[in-house]
Amino acid sequence: MFKDFKEFALKGSVVDMAVGIIIGAAFGTIVNSLVSDIIMPPIGLILGKVDFSSLFIVLKEGKVPEPYGSLAAAKSAGAVTINYGTFINTIVSFLIVAFAVFLLIRNINRLQRQKEAPAAAPATKECPYCLSVIPVNAIRCAHCTSEIK
Repeated sequence: MFKDFKEFALKGSVVDMAVGIIIGAAFGTIVNSLVSDIIMPPIGLILGKVDFSSLFIVLKEGKVPEPYGSLAAAKSAGAVTINYGTFINTIVSFLIVAFAVFLLIRNINRLQRQKEAPAAAPATKECPYCLSVIPVNAIRCAHCTSEIK
């Protein structure tokens, strides 16, 4: 049983999949940083100095009554909140990852279509009588002078 598992785990496709998952997780971290640190601050500034990660709705007050200055303050007070700003950041992250994957798959498909290009039409054929190679458009064989139909 251990031998079968070892054989399965060391197959090329399993190792490739593991590498893909690790790189995907690292890519996700980079995209999250891109969204929260690079993209969302200018958007928040344009929309009136809004920090999306701190947008929330209080469903139930915590031990300390409202108002809460930040999401961290609400959480530390034990308030129950809907964190729609964090959700907006997550949606933007997803859209960036989805677009990057779309571009990757699009380019892979383009490369595969180029590899699968149809073969060029043959320029020669065999004479059915003497089996010599003659041009495709020939109507008479140059070797045996037979008429080709």
